[in-house]
Amino acid sequence: MDLKLKPFDFAQAVARAGLRPDGTPLAGGVGGVAAPGKTEAAGGVSFQNAMSQALKQVSEMQNEASTLQKEFQLGNSSVSLEETMVAAEKARLGFTAAVSVRNRLVQAYSDIMNMQV
Repeated sequence: MDLKLKPFDFAQAVARAGLRPDGTPLAGGVGGVAAPGKTEAAGGVSFQNAMSQALKQVSEMQNEASTLQKEFQLGNSSVSLEETMVAAEKARLGFTAAVSVRNRLVQAYSDIMNMQV
């Protein structure tokens, strides 16, 4: 299996998050922010959809890594150690990123809830 890593495309990642390259939200709902769970009119993706898709991708990477590990352990000659290790590392990095985003969201929520009105 030929395994190639794609370079990170910042513009595509920003567009998927529903932001302009300068970090401002795309035109959409009230105040330029789309309503929760709604897709923006300008073709952007809501935060909820972006997070859901990202978590699904992390889950798929973990499942793929687990499958490759089992196949390698069973002695399947079509699965290489390198392929298995790369899949496991990609799954680990994805999970670490998801946990970091979750921690930042929880911290932001705590900060907002602790604000005095």
